[in-house]
Amino acid sequence: MDHVTVAAEHSIRAEEPGEEEIVDRIFEAIIDQRLPPGTKLSEAALCEAFGVGRMRIRQSLLLLASRQVVELQPNRGAFVASPSTGEAREVFEARLMIEPNVARLAVERATEADLATLQRHLALEHAAHHGSKRREAIRLSGQFHVLLAEIAGNAVALRMVKELVTRTSLIIGIFGSPGVSNCRDEDHDEIFGTFRNRDPEAASRAMVAHLKHIQDHLELSGPMEAASDLVAIFRS
Repeated sequence: MDHVTVAAEHSIRAEEPGEEEIVDRIFEAIIDQRLPPGTKLSEAALCEAFGVGRMRIRQSLLLLASRQVVELQPNRGAFVASPSTGEAREVFEARLMIEPNVARLAVERATEADLATLQRHLALEHAAHHGSKRREAIRLSGQFHVLLAEIAGNAVALRMVKELVTRTSLIIGIFGSPGVSNCRDEDHDEIFGTFRNRDPEAASRAMVAHLKHIQDHLELSGPMEAASDLVAIFRS
């Protein structure tokens, strides 16, 4: 095999998407409601859509399953997760048990550098909301909650918040209307105001109200029609 052929093959392989890119694109399609719950994720169709081999697709599906975005069913394959209304409520119950205390700790422990980080993040959130970038708004809204857990300085709580935020993003992608993202701008602004005032109890109360608002604005009924043409979805 000559050097030109080898170089060409290396170039082709370099252009192939890696597992994380495939994971991100599938997750984005779910959040954008292009892949409704229960959609079968055919390995053959995904291989064709992304131009990669089965091993890379299988690794990507395993990553998605570990994040509870995809369900792997024995002898049937992979399907977009279909959280029930009961499971969705349990996620919010867990968030209400954990995040008000996270917010309280974060206010108590935040440095001036932390406040500056939150302010920059809120500016990005505002831009995404006002630019009608739903997917980006969902991602940034969830990341705000992760930032609070990082500021709180509790590694156990941080891991739990990360998992709950991921599951909430999936729930909102499935049950939220196309104009709904995880959070309202003004809710996060109100929480940030409690940091400026150094008021931990107000932060806890604001977080409770915020999480209840998100839950109240979900449509936890009515199944969506399953998508069928994966190749068209990911090549569009």
